[in-house]
Amino acid sequence: MKKTVLAGIGLVSLLMLGACGNKDAASDDNVKHVGVLQLVQHASLDNAYEGFKEGLAEGGYKEDDNLKIEYQNAQNNQDNLKSMSEKLVKEEPDLLLGIATPAAQSLLNATTEIPITVTAVTDLEEAKLVKSDKAPGGNVTGTTDMVPIDKQIDLLLSIVPDAKSIGIMYNAGEANSKIQADLAEKALKKAGVEVKIKTANTTNDVQQVTESLANETDGIYVPTDNTFASAAAVIGDVVKEKKIPLVAGSTEQIDDGGLATVGIDYKSLGKQTGKMAAKILDGDAKPEDTPVESADTLKLVVNKDMAEALGIDPDSIKEPK
Repeated sequence: MKKTVLAGIGLVSLLMLGACGNKDAASDDNVKHVGVLQLVQHASLDNAYEGFKEGLAEGGYKEDDNLKIEYQNAQNNQDNLKSMSEKLVKEEPDLLLGIATPAAQSLLNATTEIPITVTAVTDLEEAKLVKSDKAPGGNVTGTTDMVPIDKQIDLLLSIVPDAKSIGIMYNAGEANSKIQADLAEKALKKAGVEVKIKTANTTNDVQQVTESLANETDGIYVPTDNTFASAAAVIGDVVKEKKIPLVAGSTEQIDDGGLATVGIDYKSLGKQTGKMAAKILDGDAKPEDTPVESADTLKLVVNKDMAEALGIDPDSIKEPK
């Protein structure tokens, strides 16, 4: 009799556990899984990720509710990009996010099936992530961080109107940076200014490159380059000491040590991407026919402390028309 009672209790317990398991499974079916791969940690990309989560939330997907995010940061290491991409894809998420071009390319190399959104990528076509911005045609779409290079160069030249030479520095290994640097060089030459270009492959080389250009030029331009953004504070110390105006591609680089820019707010850009991702998760959109979007807003940002250190009135810096 005792054995029968125990057996009965055991059976009931198993049924209850099974019911709980089914309930959890059913609940888990309502949770969307998103894998995120970020190239490296610095303010612009970090803000893009935070904005992405805000965009998802506005689209109805919130962590600890109906959204689970698996976040990976490759710390600018190619081997990490490959292994982390494979890991994220193996988990079969509902959607992936690639932050910066190498991260986006690595995810696409790992899967052509799972929807991928990207942000902080300058030229999705050039990076072979989409067939065209208007009609991506594959499993990738997202937002471009192409900045108004002409406006940024006009801004720099308005700050140093008598400049005879302007320096451009970037990592030649970053395709996005090369595109922007070429456009900046073209704009400067059109304005009749001598251009001096120096590159750095790692953050260890950034200080030396900055010092060299600061000694040779009247101003410096830096595109939205991940290597130089990671060393923005170091750059800021050099240009402050040398009293050289620096215009950068992103607003975050100005906050961390540049003088001014007309640029993208990466948090807002990430938010745009998050809203696009939410529509894909809803089933209301597909990457292949969702056009690539540009930044909704651009803004003039001036580092007042830097301006004062350079002997420039911050209020005299105006957005070019």
